[in-house]
Amino acid sequence: MTWLRALYNWTMEKAAHPYAVWWLAFFCFVESSFFPIPPHPLLGLMCLAEPKRAIRYALVATVSSVLGGLFGYAIGYLLYESVGVWLLALLSLSDSFPVAACYIREQGALAVFFAAGTPVPFKLMTITAGFIEMNLLTFALAALAGRALIFMVVGVLFQVFGAPIKRIIDQYLGLLTTLFVILVVGGFIAFTQLAGGGDNAETPHVCDSATEVQAGE
Repeated sequence: MTWLRALYNWTMEKAAHPYAVWWLAFFCFVESSFFPIPPHPLLGLMCLAEPKRAIRYALVATVSSVLGGLFGYAIGYLLYESVGVWLLALLSLSDSFPVAACYIREQGALAVFFAAGTPVPFKLMTITAGFIEMNLLTFALAALAGRALIFMVVGVLFQVFGAPIKRIIDQYLGLLTTLFVILVVGGFIAFTQLAGGGDNAETPHVCDSATEVQAGE
């Protein structure tokens, strides 16, 4: 795990850079609309580098991510045929698009909230919400609640327990990285089961078989 330690040390240096907060805002914005790499590791490392600023970083991440979500919504609403289709294909999310649209129409704000706070690709939900013309205020509030949940929890934890958490990560970096990957995969599986399983996990949700979607509600 020498490469992992080197990457960790390099990222820690960048996380403490004077312009790191701007990079965080940038990555949070683009990840919500089209960028494939999540900003959560950068936020976590920035909070490790400067625990006293953890809540500030979490606020930046939350606001930037919601603004990026609104940009993704605009892509779906205004530019789906020219840009949205290409983006979803590039991100290998085309097949998931009808399913996402079905869940948003059926569950509304709850679907956006879950996507904003789980490993489900948030950009898929933002573009889809715009395409089906989900109520903009409802979308914005749900996105804000979900992103605030996932980012502010990190900020508060590092603000309160920053130094002890850093010592643990320094000592058990490899093990924690493995656990993180397991949790991400497990979280995605759990979300899909909860979203589609209902009371009978063996009964497919009606949205799971969705293959077409029309604009508007």
